[in-house]
Amino acid sequence: MNIKLPDGDFAAYIFDCDGTLADTMPLHYRAWCAALKEHNAEFPEALFYELGGVTTERVVEILNERHGHSMPVKETAIFKDNLFVELIPRILPIEPVVELVHQYHGAKPLAVASGGTRAIVTKILDALGILKKFQAVVTAENYRHGKPAPDPFLEAARRLGVTPAQCLVFEDTTTGISAAKAAGMQWVLVQPPARG
Repeated sequence: MNIKLPDGDFAAYIFDCDGTLADTMPLHYRAWCAALKEHNAEFPEALFYELGGVTTERVVEILNERHGHSMPVKETAIFKDNLFVELIPRILPIEPVVELVHQYHGAKPLAVASGGTRAIVTKILDALGILKKFQAVVTAENYRHGKPAPDPFLEAARRLGVTPAQCLVFEDTTTGISAAKAAGMQWVLVQPPARG
């Protein structure tokens, strides 16, 4: 996987976590399927990837709305997240993106802006050995409106003390790219790792 950066001198770099720094999407999907089995609810894989970047609780709400389920939102989200935490030791880095983190660390301010919870995001970054490379880690607890709203990225820029237009975002989902555009930031689409 080759990552082509847009032209320009950026003052800061902001990274999504799942699917961008860490190859977690298949593991998240496995945890979702196991959690939803309890409610006889299905989560088509295409919809799962379409909702990449959306907070766990919001995903449960969307599934309830679209498929007529009545899953308890908070409890289902916690159950899914607990199942995912058990899988964290199996996470692999998305090497070209993690290499950029090592390259920019100490030269430019770095942040993570994720739809995940702080407990899970910090565990993932720690498992990859890169948690201490970021000056700011923005998670679902730090903003009101998740991606595709710009809030996560704007909060990351604020914490880094950099204007949004000077930030470059690394994202793997259309939801995340929409959030970066809404924040007035340039972006790089990270392709999913080759499978099989």
